[in-house]
Amino acid sequence: MSTDSRELLIGQSTFIWGSRTYVMGVLNVTPDSFSGDGTGDDSQRAVDQALRFEDEGADIIDIGGESSRPRSVYKDARSVPADEETARVLPVIEALSGRLGIPISIDTQKSSAVRLAVAAGAAMANDVSMFGADPDMPGALAELGVPVVINHARERAVYPSGVIPEVIEDLRRSAALVVDAGLPESHVILDPGIGFGKTTEQSIDMQRGLSELVDLGYPVLVGTSRKSSIGEVLGLPPDQRLEGTAATVALAIERGADIVRVHDVREIVRVVRMSDAIVRGWSRTN
Repeated sequence: MSTDSRELLIGQSTFIWGSRTYVMGVLNVTPDSFSGDGTGDDSQRAVDQALRFEDEGADIIDIGGESSRPRSVYKDARSVPADEETARVLPVIEALSGRLGIPISIDTQKSSAVRLAVAAGAAMANDVSMFGADPDMPGALAELGVPVVINHARERAVYPSGVIPEVIEDLRRSAALVVDAGLPESHVILDPGIGFGKTTEQSIDMQRGLSELVDLGYPVLVGTSRKSSIGEVLGLPPDQRLEGTAATVALAIERGADIVRVHDVREIVRVVRMSDAIVRGWSRTN
């Protein structure tokens, strides 16, 4: 990455990478979220949850209308048509626009959904397919000029050269795609895609080697919250994975993560603040 900028304006909020770790709250407007926290068709419940996340210390709200559950794990997982997805997310974004003091991110793989979400008030995008689901996504993002999180994903957990170097190379190429389309390099955020086309062992290896992705120079987002790798290690269902999530978040911060994406905002904000105090330094005047 050639840019020297460590600041990014997202909506009306300025993010200064390296100054502290930012928290993205997950808002699933779906009936089938793997974590069991989806709000379904209850738009008011989703709005209330987003406002509560802001009160609890979230810096970004990530709103998704299509579950990202991997089909390799969840046999009933299905793709959601664009009109169904936008029917779920747009009323929530519109209701929150002007009420939230923090930016809204749209979690989608579809360029049409990104366009409508940004028009409704979203200020950034989060594509869990690494642009693989919609080849028009890089051009749409460049046209809209909004920051994007590129989430690493593969169909199969096969990494002949090792998970860390191949994830880094895949993300580098995807970043080049959207930058070549016209999006400023400073608007690109990378996510190693914990659990997306990765075994538990590979996900753990990726977390251990996260600093190598950080060295690429882009801001890095890590989403380990309630993931199946935590469940497999601890033998616990999604709603009992808070402590495991906290451990992965603390390690991600130590390895250089800039944003953590979580379901349990209040608790993880506390973990982030304590971890930041140790990793980045603390004084009574902070």
